[in-house]
Amino acid sequence: MLIAAAICPYPPLMVASDDARMDDVRAACWSALDDLRAASPDLLVVVGPGETTADEAGRAGSLAGYGLDVTVALPGAGEGRTMPLSLSVGAWLLQRDGWEGPVATATVAGDAGDGDGVELGRRLADRADRVALLVMADGSPLRADTTPDALRGRAERYDAALAAALRDGDPRGLLGLDADADAEAGSPGRQALRVLAGAADDGLFDAEVGYDAAPYGVGYLVGVWERHG
Repeated sequence: MLIAAAICPYPPLMVASDDARMDDVRAACWSALDDLRAASPDLLVVVGPGETTADEAGRAGSLAGYGLDVTVALPGAGEGRTMPLSLSVGAWLLQRDGWEGPVATATVAGDAGDGDGVELGRRLADRADRVALLVMADGSPLRADTTPDALRGRAERYDAALAAALRDGDPRGLLGLDADADAEAGSPGRQALRVLAGAADDGLFDAEVGYDAAPYGVGYLVGVWERHG
């Protein structure tokens, strides 16, 4: 059963930048992880966009492709599949946070069918009595001042709808995010949030969004869901 979830963005800047604006994003992510820790999950699953939809998605990763001499590994990492960027940044957050306890990984493809992410979430929620998710999901990358006004407006409206769905703590709100609007906004996060919706099923959650801004023209959201009752 899903008892809690944290939602975090995954820009490489999270790892590399000493910009104060990114300090705020990291601080919000680590605060969200504190909330997950307080929920005492039996298993934490890091889930995010990847090339394929997979219940198991590797335990080691590298940011060399983004010009960073950074490698990350979760407990049990070996010669298996390499994690994509989303999970690699999630693993980096967990390492820096000093997370202890069982951790697994999963990915959802950007072109997955709408039911695929939901079904993946249901499977992940059944993997232990008390499951928490760390959902790596960016908003729209089209919010820079240099983006044409009409396109930037659509991106801002999409990110606002995404933030509202997270604040409501209602899985149906996440399932209601418009696929066409998502495609227009260029957001890679919708499918990962459908995994969260599937894991949450019809549960009731207390929700909070601790960060909602686009400091580099990309929508970053940090939120926490905790099962109510």
